[in-house]
Amino acid sequence: MAGPRGQRSSVGTESRHVLALEREAVGLVDRMPELLMEAARIASTVAQGIHGRRRAGPGETFWQFRQYQAGENATLVDWRRSASSDHLFIREREWEAAHTLYLWPDISPSMNFQSHIAPVSKRDRGLVLTLAAAELLVRGGERVALLAQTSPTANRNAATRIAETIVANAESDLARSGLPPKAALGRFSGLILISDFLTPTREIRERLEGFAGHGVAGHMVQVIDPAEETLPYYGRTEFLSPSGEQRWVADRVEALRPQYRARFEAHRAELAEMAKRFGWSFLTHHTDRSASEPLLSLLMRLQGSASGYKWMSASSDVTERAS
Repeated sequence: MAGPRGQRSSVGTESRHVLALEREAVGLVDRMPELLMEAARIASTVAQGIHGRRRAGPGETFWQFRQYQAGENATLVDWRRSASSDHLFIREREWEAAHTLYLWPDISPSMNFQSHIAPVSKRDRGLVLTLAAAELLVRGGERVALLAQTSPTANRNAATRIAETIVANAESDLARSGLPPKAALGRFSGLILISDFLTPTREIRERLEGFAGHGVAGHMVQVIDPAEETLPYYGRTEFLSPSGEQRWVADRVEALRPQYRARFEAHRAELAEMAKRFGWSFLTHHTDRSASEPLLSLLMRLQGSASGYKWMSASSDVTERAS
């Protein structure tokens, strides 16, 4: 009797798991249009606080006239502009060199968490940040792609294309692993990783070393629900694993708070040290704060990682950590 009961239990658990995956996929499909609109709104808000990093160089767009300097090639002179002045002028074009940035939003079960003190789940906020970053980067003339899933493009519909690909692959093992997929990226490309990064640091390090070893400029954005950091619970509390298949009960959860917070901070310190060793940037964002904060900080870091990025903050008061 024990054997058959165990078998039925196993089948029942598997069926519930499949149904949970189906509900999650349908929920993502239903939410994506709303997330796209939210991303467009955030991108427009942030765009008002940044301006292009402009300089002279090869390109098609007119930038400015400047006076001719002795020794320069006479073929550079704009004779029509010079005819109306006592000086010779050269027409300069704006420097244009598109970079390729690969985006990866973590949509594993861990990212579904949302506490009573946060207005959105980590998954939704991560997706909004990903899509808004794609929108802003394309506006700046860069090429963007979903890591290991789409080809780089500078098309204005890039964010929509990324959203469609995320939905189409939401149930794949790749999407649910909690680690960015392996991919061969160009030496001067950029990589934006958006996750809670709660996977063991050893696994994260093993996966990211391949990118860092090839000279990829990486940017890690840790999206955290404030309750995950502070453990603001009291009394007897039940905790469930992201899959919902495991549970653990604490009789006086507040007694665990100091040890929990120390371990959480130690994990984050390891992530920050890892990023530093790779020469990457690392910032933390809490889901009870505005999505524009980490996005603006991220764009500032992109500008600082290479002189060619066209985005630059109009203000200097954004802190190193967008909490």
